[in-house]
Amino acid sequence: MDTNFWHERWAKSEIGFHLNEVNPHLIQHFAALKQKSNASVFVPLCGKSKDLIWLAEHAEKVIGIELSKKAVDDFFKENNITANVTQGERFLTYRYENLTLLCGDLFQLTAADLNDCQLVYDRASLIAFPADMRARYVEKLNEILPNKAQRLLVTVDYPQHEMSGPPFSVTPDEVQQHFSARYEIQCLASEDILEQSKRFKAKGVSRMLEHVFLLTDKVV
Repeated sequence: MDTNFWHERWAKSEIGFHLNEVNPHLIQHFAALKQKSNASVFVPLCGKSKDLIWLAEHAEKVIGIELSKKAVDDFFKENNITANVTQGERFLTYRYENLTLLCGDLFQLTAADLNDCQLVYDRASLIAFPADMRARYVEKLNEILPNKAQRLLVTVDYPQHEMSGPPFSVTPDEVQQHFSARYEIQCLASEDILEQSKRFKAKGVSRMLEHVFLLTDKVV
């Protein structure tokens, strides 16, 4: 999967992964993630998510990254926000109050770009990558985030052979494989979402679960 895939999805508005409201898991479980009133949140592959607005109201700072310029432009347009936009060597940067969106390749991020973000909200990032790229993604975030950074991770779990992603199926066992060496992993919720996921059911998916995980730094 290359960058052109995502540019084409956004250009064609093939964005079934986008929610038109704030993700209920975020509202319900953010308190479990947030430990400090001045916490900064990193949102990888943020798209034009409504979650960004909600997070900006509940955290000191929000930093998102998105490959598609159309997605970022649509976010500000649809929310009637005028951002200050600057072009850097690696990213086109949009700033509005306590919200910063970086437009560019996530794999070009450095720790300095995230300003020591303490929290990570990943609803659509890990599951956006095929199996051969997920380990690289996990390694990249481990490289640029401090050990103390907690994560709220949302995954979908379905028979992968029944549908080609994205979103890709990520089982609880795979979450353990990726993160157990560094994090304590707590499953906060598991929900059967097949009946409300009509487009996946129409593709022949027979089972689909959504899992919410809290990842906290292991105390050595």
